[in-house]
This record gives sequence, structure tokens and C-alpha cells, in this order.
Amino acid sequence: MKRVPTVITGTVGMDAHVIGTKVLSRALRDAGFKVVELGIQVTPEEFISVAQETRADAILMSSLYGMAELDLQGFNDKRMEAGLGDVLLYIGGNLIIGRYDPREIEPRFKKLGFDRVYPPETDADTAIKDLTADLKARGKM
Repeated sequence: MKRVPTVITGTVGMDAHVIGTKVLSRALRDAGFKVVELGIQVTPEEFISVAQETRADAILMSSLYGMAELDLQGFNDKRMEAGLGDVLLYIGGNLIIGRYDPREIEPRFKKLGFDRVYPPETDADTAIKDLTADLKARGKM
């Protein structure tokens, strides 16, 4: 029997923009993933705790209020200390305040430990295709 990957979704920090996360969660379920939907205003520590409890394969965060970079300072160190270095980490949305070129933002979030960084206009299918490919590459699908 084929293993169904577990994915955690939610908005990080004080962000209350939940619609994108809801749409993504539904699309992930429709694509056959087990989704643990944390909702809004999720602390980085909650993502880590739930990833440990559920033996998650990936964490997909969103942030539209522009403070994700501040919210996630030290997150990767905590993730590694929790033994979650093999958990894929994706983020998307308006990650900083103001206008910016997504190509300038991606390296900043990759330094924070993210495997994939998406601009706000990214559709769910793109993230699902990337997630499927990344999980297959790691032998988790």
C-alpha cells in the first residue's frame, strides 16, 4: 500500500489571511495528501510541535501581512533541534512589506531554511507539482 504524505498548512505569526491556506489545503487533499490544517496566527513553535506529532513530510506556510521574515527568525535552528531536518519547508505570499522582486526575496528565505519560496500569485497546482517532485526525490512518495 502506498504511503500518503502528511502536510501541515497554516499562516505564520500574527497573519490572519486564511483564504489562500484554505484553498491550498483543499487542493492538497484533492491531490491525495493528508493535510493537517492549523489555520491562522500559527507560531513557528506550533508548526514544529505538530510536525513532530504527525510525523509530517512537509510544512507549507503562508504569510500575506509582510512580517514573515521577522516571524521566522531562528525557526530553522529550532526545526533542526527538533529533528525535523528532513521535513520539506515551503512558504508563499507577501513575505515582506512593500514592493519587491520575488527573485530578491527567495534567497533570504532559503537562508531561513525554506526549500521553496513562492510569490503571492502562485497557484496551488504549482506548489503541488513541486511538492510531489520533491517528495519523490526524497523517496517519500
